[in-house]
Amino acid sequence: MNSQWEHNLTLFRKKMTAHGLAPVVVDTFAYYYRQVATGETGLISDRDIRPVQPDEIVSYADLDRWVPVGRAAADKAVMIRLNGGLGTSMGLSGPKSLLPVKNGKSFLEIIIGQAHVQGIALAFMNSFSTHDATQRALNRENPGHVDYKQKPRLFVQNKFPKIHQSDLTPAHWPDDPALEWNPPGHGDVYTALSASGMLDELIKTGIEYAFIANSDNLGATMDAGLLGYFVRHQCPFMMEVAQKTPSDTKGGHLAKRQDGRLILRESAQCPEDELETFMDIQKYRYFNTNNIWINLLHLRTLLEKEGTVHLPVIVNRKRLAPLNEESPRVYQIETAMGAAISLFDDAVAVHVPRQRFIPVKKCNDLMAVRSDCYRLDPDFSLHENTLRDLPAIRIRLDERYYQKIDDFDARFSQGIPSLVNCESLSIEGDVAFEAGVVIRGRVDIKNNNQTQMIVRSGTIIDNEQIM
Repeated sequence: MNSQWEHNLTLFRKKMTAHGLAPVVVDTFAYYYRQVATGETGLISDRDIRPVQPDEIVSYADLDRWVPVGRAAADKAVMIRLNGGLGTSMGLSGPKSLLPVKNGKSFLEIIIGQAHVQGIALAFMNSFSTHDATQRALNRENPGHVDYKQKPRLFVQNKFPKIHQSDLTPAHWPDDPALEWNPPGHGDVYTALSASGMLDELIKTGIEYAFIANSDNLGATMDAGLLGYFVRHQCPFMMEVAQKTPSDTKGGHLAKRQDGRLILRESAQCPEDELETFMDIQKYRYFNTNNIWINLLHLRTLLEKEGTVHLPVIVNRKRLAPLNEESPRVYQIETAMGAAISLFDDAVAVHVPRQRFIPVKKCNDLMAVRSDCYRLDPDFSLHENTLRDLPAIRIRLDERYYQKIDDFDARFSQGIPSLVNCESLSIEGDVAFEAGVVIRGRVDIKNNNQTQMIVRSGTIIDNEQIM
């Protein structure tokens, strides 16, 4: 790296230190900055990897015998939820985890309920944007906290400075200095655990095993069989993967390097001329659910040896101010949590059922989860309704009327229609629903008029196209 880049790196270090970021965070950024400055793209080519075969990963169906081991190890485990998202794509201005998702309960309330019923420790990794609101919600919704074991621990994700593409200097935007920073991706969880002191705190209280998942995936519960397998085999790292479907073509997939280590490749790490192969679900058949298990003692050893966790870099090219096309072009350095699978010789992957992957990214997903396609059990676990005997429902809602949560709620103010016997639903145009509507089979509803269409109470729509 030449002297100009070293000078730039000094500017980055000063900026990060002035914002109170820990030395380990600054060093981690410096590691990735040097890669960007020397032309590292983070791309992973097909020639460097090969697909993973079914006999090279663990089957969830074989884990029942490890349930007793997992139950016995519950007091040594923590569930960590990634809680940094604001849900801006759904029109939310606060943490997505505070959105009512099922039976009037928010993601946060359901996750707390899961941890309480299972008697396991719980922690949330917040972002600077979600921390205060999450803290207030916890104090309001869970007053008193029965004991410290059940009180959710909180720690905050770090931030990285954006990099001018033109000269690799720190991004500068006086109109809104907050835009000079970007979240470093969920791969930051390892550094954040260390820099916040949370890693040492957990280990001191006897916790050795961490299950990490997104807050918006309520299918990701602390599973005794998975924990038991993880404990019994003393795995340093374990990733849950699921079988790809046509709707998962862009998800990061599992592969093997030439040296035999497992690796995660995200779409942003795939060369453009290989994207067609990347999306071939017959070749790369397993995608990362972002449900991760890590042995905290192994993580601490890795941090003591390396100083930080060196994950494959993801270089995203953006505008400094996303809504201003005149703003400078910048690089955003990010990493993926699952990429840590390549750091451990004995890392494993487990093929889990789709039931453990029920993310809510858009209002389409929210409609499915709020409907009778899913049930929330007394132990706060979310399951597909046993009355349903169909593939996963496919929902497509017109983004003009249903993309933002306020618009969505207004059109379903009397409740979500029954979808337990619905295979697919497409709504085009402005359509609102009264109470007690039943939708079955494959249904297309189109309203080409300027006035809103109302589906009246008690209507049954069965394999129809309504214009």
